[in-house]
Amino acid sequence: MHSRPSFFSCLCWLLFISATAGLQESAASAYKQGNSCDSKFRGSLAHFQDPVVTTDSSTCIIPFSRAGNLIIIRAKVDTMEGNFIFDTGAPTLVLNTTYFRDYPATGGDTDEQGGITGAVASGGHTTVSSLTFGAVKYRGVEADRISLGHLESSKGIKILGMLGMQLFKQFELIIAYEKSIIYIYLISRKDPADYKSDLLKDESKYITSSVDLVENKLITSAFMSGKKLSFIIDTGAESNVIDSRLPNKVFENIIINRRVMLTGTGNKKIEALSGNVNKMTIGNQDINNLPVIVTNLKKLCISYARCLDGMLGFDFLSQQKIGFNFVKRKMYIWK
Repeated sequence: MHSRPSFFSCLCWLLFISATAGLQESAASAYKQGNSCDSKFRGSLAHFQDPVVTTDSSTCIIPFSRAGNLIIIRAKVDTMEGNFIFDTGAPTLVLNTTYFRDYPATGGDTDEQGGITGAVASGGHTTVSSLTFGAVKYRGVEADRISLGHLESSKGIKILGMLGMQLFKQFELIIAYEKSIIYIYLISRKDPADYKSDLLKDESKYITSSVDLVENKLITSAFMSGKKLSFIIDTGAESNVIDSRLPNKVFENIIINRRVMLTGTGNKKIEALSGNVNKMTIGNQDINNLPVIVTNLKKLCISYARCLDGMLGFDFLSQQKIGFNFVKRKMYIWK
């Protein structure tokens, strides 16, 4: 049995932090250090084929509930229906091994994986015949399996898995946290190049910014203190995070108000700082007084084979209505 950094072990650690942070007196509201994957996992992503997706109607509305600050969607995998986390930080469909351990493996490691704070079991790859939520239907979906028991315990709900970024690459979607709904539209080749949903017809109500998809991870750029920074946008992260190794000029724009302790699956505690960003600019819109956790993100550089400067989670996404067109690589932020 071998041990190495992996997407799964890091993801479990991050979700554990997000789920338990609100329960610990000294914890931050959450910090999720990126759903990272090492070079071997990135290679395994290459065999993941985009699933066949259809919808019963061109535009549909997906209701969601919340477990803490996590978006929970009711979905059905084959004959099993239950709660899934909507998580753009996860590259693919992820299934909880507790409920899908009997599915046949289709390749990939099943060993215990070494992570940032301890070892986590990976159940390897599998394939499900169908996945549905609302009017959206998928066939032949490849998935990975990890244990989410720690997350279920902290949130107090049964969680079957996570709906990752790969599932939404052909969609335009708009998240309305205040209404607990997601407007979703499957973009087909028949749609005109200038297609926009009715919610996007009035361009005076929102700003448009570019995003990118890198190995099924959603990346955007922001400016702080005149420096261009790269952030992963993660609907499964309960808070924002920024790398403590950035230049001092960036931190002149952050007011630190306390120290926090983050606890991972290996029970290792990591000290971090909590504060607020005075001003961050995305596109041509200034975002003020943004809560953030400051900690060292060196592990992300190793896992991604590139360095990211931080993560934008619930504390950013829920401030206003926000939308994405993953085909055109656009993000829409309402004013």
